[in-house]
Amino acid sequence: MILERQNLMNIKQISSDLERELAGKPFGSANIKKLQNLSQLYQLYQAGANEFGTKLENLDSEFQVNYDHNPIHHMEERMKDVQSLLNKLIKKGYDLSVENIQKHIFDVAGIRVVTNYIDDVYLIEKILLSQSDVTLVRCKDYIKNPKPSGYRSLHIIVSVPVFQSTGSKSVNVEIQIRTVGMDMWASLEHKLRYKTDIDSALVEKYGAKLHSYADELAGIEGKMQHIYQQLSDYKN
Repeated sequence: MILERQNLMNIKQISSDLERELAGKPFGSANIKKLQNLSQLYQLYQAGANEFGTKLENLDSEFQVNYDHNPIHHMEERMKDVQSLLNKLIKKGYDLSVENIQKHIFDVAGIRVVTNYIDDVYLIEKILLSQSDVTLVRCKDYIKNPKPSGYRSLHIIVSVPVFQSTGSKSVNVEIQIRTVGMDMWASLEHKLRYKTDIDSALVEKYGAKLHSYADELAGIEGKMQHIYQQLSDYKN
């Protein structure tokens, strides 16, 4: 299992990124004052993501030793960049402030967990939520209830205490858990939907194909899960 820490923030760069994003905008200087602690906030959320990354690495290592099985294929840890963060606040209709980020934005920090099998998705969720210091904030199961596009993944918002010099603070982290097949599909669908130079006719054409492929892929993954389970039962 590999943990990739993608798009982790250069904390010292946050202030200059913020000033650049707000430069020339109405009330830009006032917003900078409301966001003056943004660097500290990013450091806190990055620490929260690292806490969950360590928990997941330990879980995978334990299963390797005790059950000769790695439920996690790989993980990607990321932080939302300043531009995306501010745009999301604006889209939701909130004033730009650190307080509103903490109250209303739940995916400042995120980890994508890619599993080998469907059952591993729910195994990871169950064990992670059973830990005494982890609190479930929100859950959206797009595996049991796929999006209209065919997208499948389990999304959970979880909080964990992060200990700092000033005391313990609870931090929300978004964790997306999906299989290798679901991740491959989502990557292709994202490229189709969000590459602005792709002709709309092609988006519609291949979007319909991807939807049918999502159903086929789910069926294949279910069959592969069954074979794996049969082999595991035979070995035991």
